[in-house]
Amino acid sequence: MRTNLTRWCIALTAITFCSIADAHPGHTNGAMAGIIHPFLGLDHLLAMLAVGVWAAQLGGRARWLVPVSFVTLMALAGGIGMAGITMPMIESGIATSVLLLGLLIAFSVKVTPAAGACIVSFFAVFHGYAHGVEMPQFVTPWQYGSGFVLSTAALHGFGLLLGRNLHRRGLWLRATGTLVAVSGTWMVAAI
Repeated sequence: MRTNLTRWCIALTAITFCSIADAHPGHTNGAMAGIIHPFLGLDHLLAMLAVGVWAAQLGGRARWLVPVSFVTLMALAGGIGMAGITMPMIESGIATSVLLLGLLIAFSVKVTPAAGACIVSFFAVFHGYAHGVEMPQFVTPWQYGSGFVLSTAALHGFGLLLGRNLHRRGLWLRATGTLVAVSGTWMVAAI
């Protein structure tokens, strides 16, 4: 059973990353373009990490429910963006999500895991849509989507670890939330 799972994982990885070997250096496409995308903007990077930090701060079931909800809604909204459907106020929504996630962390806002999942799912729509719309031309959509889903999940995981370590140092956790909120305020003001 374990051998079959390993083979499927290897096959899926090979298919997902098959476009990494590119004859044209300097161009990213496929899964690699999707993996890189969340790291290219401070807004996406801070939001993805903050979701993980807040999930760790909430504890319990929220540690997995909050990030999974974000990734799921982000992927769906990414498909909407890739399809060319227009949505209003995306940049404002992204900047506001950074601000609000920072405040949730800084003020140690406690909600039920389901409420936390709903909050981040709302934010995920803006981030996912932006990922989908910003998909490079001539990229295979499912490979690109797989890439940004994978890197988002990894950033959430890193945020969970960071949040767990900062949780032991309450002042540092609140300072981190304040820094994220200040960055979000700056982003909102810049729009």
